[in-house]
Amino acid sequence: MLVPTSEIKNKAKRGEVYAKQRTEKGKAKRQRRQEQKKEELANPELREARLRENVPATQENTREFDEAIVNEADEEVAEDEGEDEFAAYFNGQTPKVLITTTPNAGKRTTGFVKELVSVIPDIEYIKRGKKFELQQIIQFCKNRDYTDLVVVTEDHKEPTHVTLIHLPEGPTAHFRLTRVKGGKEISGHARATSHYPELILNQFSTRLGHTVGRMFAALFPQVPEFQGRQVATFHNQRDFIFFRRHRYVFKSGKRVDLQEIGPRFTLRLRWLQKGLYDPLNGEYEWAYKADLETSRRRVFL
Repeated sequence: MLVPTSEIKNKAKRGEVYAKQRTEKGKAKRQRRQEQKKEELANPELREARLRENVPATQENTREFDEAIVNEADEEVAEDEGEDEFAAYFNGQTPKVLITTTPNAGKRTTGFVKELVSVIPDIEYIKRGKKFELQQIIQFCKNRDYTDLVVVTEDHKEPTHVTLIHLPEGPTAHFRLTRVKGGKEISGHARATSHYPELILNQFSTRLGHTVGRMFAALFPQVPEFQGRQVATFHNQRDFIFFRRHRYVFKSGKRVDLQEIGPRFTLRLRWLQKGLYDPLNGEYEWAYKADLETSRRRVFL
């Protein structure tokens, strides 16, 4: 019988009893696991039943129901996406992307932009002068048949936001940028090559998430160069979009090792606007507000 340690007044004795009880609990737990393992080896159906019943509760599988979640076999969504702003890209259009910054961008911001240039194939970086407004840059890109414009803005010489504009008719997405880490800052990083990377988009499950995911996909060529063994990943988790880039190495027929190339950063959508960038008269499809966060299990992407 276990003695409640709270009833033992002597501190030294209480600690001794607690340590002994903890050891006994650990032994009993290990013994139960060994017996369970023997039973499951004799009858594999027991293990399948245990794994089927013991599903851990996570914020992903306990998220609030959202009518905007898209099923894989949703024909209506497939028809809409077949005629949306990104349909030309998915029908074979080659991306042509321009990236720029705020005027007189700092060293950290330009360094981050150079990292993005190594990630997105055939992207062109043009340093922005003081006299060029964003509307002028958008018109410049439209006249030269660019498909996307990426603008990195900064605060106190640190990159803080990314605006992604799909051309020629939009939409426009604005993201908060955090946790930026360059490739050289990652221990044991690999070197990037000029090969087109494979692209992975994880957990963009709602209509809004589909739009954001298609915006990211439209930046990359559709046919990756597998000999480069490079993978760019946008992983959405609770509306935080984590970017990573790796190189994979086949060690054997069953094992694959990953080596991170960099950069790594986190994005969070602040607003999505229909059409081109227009902060005064633009129509917002979605905008973040603090009162939307009624629960940690409520997500929008």
